[in-house]
This record gives sequence, structure tokens and C-alpha cells, in this order.
Amino acid sequence: MNPPGPPLHRSLLFVPGSRPERFDKALDSGASAVIVDLEDAVAPPDKNAARAALAAWLQPHHAVIVRINSADTAWFDDDLALCGAPGIAGVMLPKAESAATLAAVTAAGARALLPLVESAAGLAALDELARAPGVWRLAFGSIDLQVDLGLRDATEEELLPFRLQLVLASRLAGIGAPVDGVSTAIDDEERLRIDVQRARRLGFGGKLCIHPKQVGPVNRWLAPSEADQAWARRVLAAAAAAGGAAVAVDGKMVDKPVLLRAEAILREAGLAAG
Repeated sequence: MNPPGPPLHRSLLFVPGSRPERFDKALDSGASAVIVDLEDAVAPPDKNAARAALAAWLQPHHAVIVRINSADTAWFDDDLALCGAPGIAGVMLPKAESAATLAAVTAAGARALLPLVESAAGLAALDELARAPGVWRLAFGSIDLQVDLGLRDATEEELLPFRLQLVLASRLAGIGAPVDGVSTAIDDEERLRIDVQRARRLGFGGKLCIHPKQVGPVNRWLAPSEADQAWARRVLAAAAAAGGAAVAVDGKMVDKPVLLRAEAILREAGLAAG
């Protein structure tokens, strides 16, 4: 796995910090990034042991992300001491609500920050979080956000405004496209497909995964489809042949925004535009 930074980190797989026997398997899962979780996946009595297990396993070539415990917990300071260790490419901060807390994580040696926005206070501070030094991408903590806002039996319709806020804040700050929250139905591939394709339509560039079986589908459905790539090639070929004159593809006029979209699709697919 490469360190965070490039835009094509589509699948970000959680692995419990208390299960070190799974760390190497997670790295071999095909995920774009592995997040060793010291927070929700680890029971309070096991926090210190999980941190020690991660520290013992780390090697410079691992390049994992670590989700530390939030700043209002007793484990935060000890987690900070691990943030600059070789092998930790980035730090996910849960309940991210202020740039000051992000600055403390950066000062501890974090190479890249992935603030997890999962509260009303986090939403209110979105622009501040997105523009904080060292922030790589924002992540959406949809489940915790519903609890914090008191949303009862919320559907994706109720969550839509909050997702779009992350996309807008990321764009204005000039950072990578945000990472969508988890899909909890591990064995429901159709539900996962709907979730991933919605995230892609909204402008998200990645998705948090809670099981290795989600990685392949997330990578596939977040990538430009063959149909998208074929359309992009037709658009660029038609524009090149027109030599600057007006041209239509599939019955629709090709203007500058359409050309830019076609180029972006091919770049995202790892192909040369043009």
C-alpha cells in the first residue's frame, strides 16, 4: 500500500487494533489503505494492549493509517505518542471538531490527517477542519452523526445534505474527495452497490470498509465504468477531430466542462487523456 496522498484511494479497510493476527491479512486484501482501529473496534480494557500490539508490529514499509481515540478520552495522549512511528502513513481522528486538536496530532508527528466528521460540532467546523494543515481527506461518520443529531430511523435522504457539505468543503479547501462512511450489511452486496454508487454520484472518492469482502466491490464501483471510459474517449476523439469547431457526441454538445469531465474520467481510470 502506498502512503496517503494520491487521489485513487478508494477502499479504506478497518482492522481491529486488538487483532494483530489480522494486520498482514488486511494489507493483502487489495484495499487502497488499511486503518488499524484503536477506537470503536477495541474494548476499553484492551486499549493499551492494542496500542502495544500495533507498535510491536509496525515496520517502515507498512504505511497504515491508525484511528486513534478521540481527544476527550483517557487514551488520547498515549495514542499521540504512536502517531509519528515509522509505518504509520496517516492518522484518522474520530469526533474531529477543531483545528486545534488536529494541530496536536500533527505536532505528534502525523504525516497525514483524516478527520472523521461524525457530530454536529464537526459539521459546524467543516471548513476549519478541511483547511487545517496536514489534512488529506475528510471522512463521513454517518452512524455516529445520526445519534448525535437525534435522527430517528433516518434514511439516506435525511443524510444527503450532510454528505454534500463534506464534498463542498473538500473542494473549497483543495483537498482530496471525501471518504464515505461504512455500509454495515456485510453480506448484502446489492445494498453495498447502491451505497457506493450513490457516494460516487455525490462526489465522494473513497469508502470506509468493515470487512475484506467489501474491498473488491468498492474498488470496482468507485472506479469509472467501462461505459464511462468509452464515452470519455469518444468525447476527446470527437473534439480533437473537430479542431475547435462545435461538435456533438451522443446527441449532446461538447463544451469545455464536458471535455474536462472526460479528461478527469480517463485520469481516474489510470489512462492518458486524449
